[in-house]
Amino acid sequence: MERGAAVAVRRLRAAGGERVPRVPPPPGRGEKDPGGKRRDCPAGGSRWRLLPEARGALLVLLYLLALRALVQLSLRQLLRRPGPRDFSAPRAREYLENITAVGPRTVGSPENEILTVNYLLKQIKAIEIESSDAHKISVDIQRPTGSFSIDFLGGFTSYYANITNVVVKLEPRSGAKHAVLSNCHFDSVPNTPGASDDAVSCSVMLEILNTLSKSSDPLQHAVIFLFNGAEENILQASHGFITQHRWAKSIRAFINLEAAGVGGKELVFQTGPENPWLVQAYVFAAKHPFASVVAQEVFQSGIIPADTDFRIYRDFGNIPGIDLAFIENGYIYHTKYDTPDRILTDSIQRAGDNILGMLKYLATSDKLAKSFDYRHGNVVFFDVFGLFVLAYPARVGTIMNYIITAVTVLYLGKKILQPRNRAINYMKELSVAFGFTLLSWFSTLVTVLIVAVFISLIGRSLSWYNHFYVSIFLYGTAAAAKLILVHTLAKKFYYKNTNEQYLGEMFFDVSLLVWSIALVLITQLGLCSAFVCAMWVAFPLLTKLLIYREFKQKGATIRFVMIYMLGMFIPYLYIMYLTWTIFEMFIPIMGRSGTEIPPDVVLAAFILSSTVILSSYFLNFIYLAKSTKKTLITLTTVFGVTLILVCSGVFFPYSSDSANPKPKRVFLQHVSRRFYGLNGNLVKSDSGIWINGLDYAGISHITPHIPELNDTIRTNCEDKAPLCGFPWILPVHFLLRKNWYLPAAEISPTNPVHFKLLAKEQMRWDSMKLTFEVSGPSHMSLYIRPHERSTLSSWSLGDGTPVASIGGDYFVFYAHGLQAVAWRFWIELKAAEKHSDGMVSLAIAAHYFFGEDQKSPQLYALMERFPNWTFPSGWVCTYDLFVF
Repeated sequence: MERGAAVAVRRLRAAGGERVPRVPPPPGRGEKDPGGKRRDCPAGGSRWRLLPEARGALLVLLYLLALRALVQLSLRQLLRRPGPRDFSAPRAREYLENITAVGPRTVGSPENEILTVNYLLKQIKAIEIESSDAHKISVDIQRPTGSFSIDFLGGFTSYYANITNVVVKLEPRSGAKHAVLSNCHFDSVPNTPGASDDAVSCSVMLEILNTLSKSSDPLQHAVIFLFNGAEENILQASHGFITQHRWAKSIRAFINLEAAGVGGKELVFQTGPENPWLVQAYVFAAKHPFASVVAQEVFQSGIIPADTDFRIYRDFGNIPGIDLAFIENGYIYHTKYDTPDRILTDSIQRAGDNILGMLKYLATSDKLAKSFDYRHGNVVFFDVFGLFVLAYPARVGTIMNYIITAVTVLYLGKKILQPRNRAINYMKELSVAFGFTLLSWFSTLVTVLIVAVFISLIGRSLSWYNHFYVSIFLYGTAAAAKLILVHTLAKKFYYKNTNEQYLGEMFFDVSLLVWSIALVLITQLGLCSAFVCAMWVAFPLLTKLLIYREFKQKGATIRFVMIYMLGMFIPYLYIMYLTWTIFEMFIPIMGRSGTEIPPDVVLAAFILSSTVILSSYFLNFIYLAKSTKKTLITLTTVFGVTLILVCSGVFFPYSSDSANPKPKRVFLQHVSRRFYGLNGNLVKSDSGIWINGLDYAGISHITPHIPELNDTIRTNCEDKAPLCGFPWILPVHFLLRKNWYLPAAEISPTNPVHFKLLAKEQMRWDSMKLTFEVSGPSHMSLYIRPHERSTLSSWSLGDGTPVASIGGDYFVFYAHGLQAVAWRFWIELKAAEKHSDGMVSLAIAAHYFFGEDQKSPQLYALMERFPNWTFPSGWVCTYDLFVF
């Protein structure tokens, strides 16, 4: 009865032309004016306008396209300003051309261990001759041997012998107690020129050394340049340097130069741990900033299957640092297309300017010597469209986040602190609107994932890999259409007679509430990325307060929409900037993420998330619009046409375009396998070409070109053999479960593996110690599987504690440089009782990445038949299994 009376009073006031209260009470579904129609105008009699659908949809579309254009302009703007520079990019490019002219630089090869090393030493000598009298240059060639365990790729152990580091120290004539390290690596993955990863970084470092050495300005601290020769072997050379070199103990900070793409901007994607003064150094010294704490937290979450020398210096050296990497055009990262001509001179210039500036700053900073005094605290940092970097302590960010949340609570609380009936009604309607928003997200998620799974099941995954906007037209339109449809149905049926003005405010409040909840949760988790949520609460709330009167008096006019969009400009532009950067990193990774992760599902989920975020503060437009019919028809049509085209195979995933290649990656290993029994007799042997496609599509696109490569030759797992009896170079078996084995002739490398049991000792507590000796090529993999009721308790590798890989087997990655002695190691096993089938199975795989043994005639002939849109990387290997 009370509610009915209140409604009657409001109707009389509306009929009498009285002013509607500043925060109108919920009209409730079905509320009408005395004439029986919905209330379409506020007090005063002026017309309260609804948003025309065509104009509204067009404005939103143009707004998003304009933001995308600004983001593209920012990301392609490599240099902020022209003018004279200390760093010479043309000279660095000359270094780059000469290093890559050597060819692939695989660890252990003459190209890596002799030719590249000699070239570096020659250039360093020339730089030393022309250096200023204010500086002293020292050069050291380090060839360390060591071992360590790492939890990368599920966990494995690494052993290296006689690998190569070229170390240069630039210091004042009087010497220096402290130093800053600059690190690059000159080795490359097999069969690739490695221009971006990482020859360009070494070229930049050579030119920085040249520039600093000629300067008459004195340095306060030393600068150590490490040209490491074994990073692609999973960070071996950096470990050898930081744990064994005599200069390592003087290092107080480092800068690591890496690549996850080819050219473009170098992104600061890791800093610390803690040590906010390093971020401040980047803020002060980098001329062309590109940095994000969001990228740092994404990378350190493990989502990206990669790691850098940053981990080694952090974990084994306890040194803080900054990690930078080129991220553009990851499609050709680790392929034959990673050549110097694809790296713009401006990319080299900006990297040189930034790193030179930081090294100068750190080498003259008092904080470097006292770095441990400044180590505590995390920092929020992000560049503002490449113009400058904002950085502030994480604790300040936390305070700001809670202040913004408190202001939002006050804003929403003002609506709740009304007379009891109004407050209850508002909270009820807010809860219902929140429920509809969650429902729209869930139903959109289900719809988009159904489409993605369907595309994967019919064999059309990765159709967007060479045509990125296909993914937007397929998954983006589906997501947008479903979101709009759910809210349109809610408006039509549940909110049938509810005032549009009230609904517009209500769903704005819902979006504000959602972002506020996200802000609190992410802040509570201690993530610095919460600043993004803070932007998405503060700016919309400020915009709402500024345009409140305009909206109340005139409704959803074009002027209101323009002012509204202008107020949202900064958060929307930044989220677009951030989203596009993440897209640029993640899309190419889908082409090398293995056969088990459906890339369409991953990308669809990411596009869905982006759509939900970008639609956050436009949901209220659905309730302010006269209709959404045309928008739904347009989106559905675009989705339907794109789906038909994708299903028909119009969009081929890969490209051989010389200007912009996007190849399919395939590994081919011509392997001879031998399985020995407990008494040493040969139980089984075979030979074949083992084929791994590095993406979800496997070899389905290759079969029409090479018919014998089909699913009839899918591999079968040897259950009793470690890692299914195949020669994995790294423990990625859990990512590449689909592979193929084409029978082929037996191979006989000129440098075969020699595996010997040197000693067998009975230890205390029913333990058995087995000592082995292995010799062979520069790269070998050791797999250990204790038998049932046996355990591997200790070994001579790493820190002595065995680390199991995913699946339970133990994986050891071995590599050596030139003239390494035979590898000796021991393992200790515990067994409850003697077993007739032995205690342990050991397998050794030898990989021939260079020289006369690298490719057999049959392997070479097969690789020649692969279509030009593929990048087949092949080598010869052997697999020998022993039981003890």
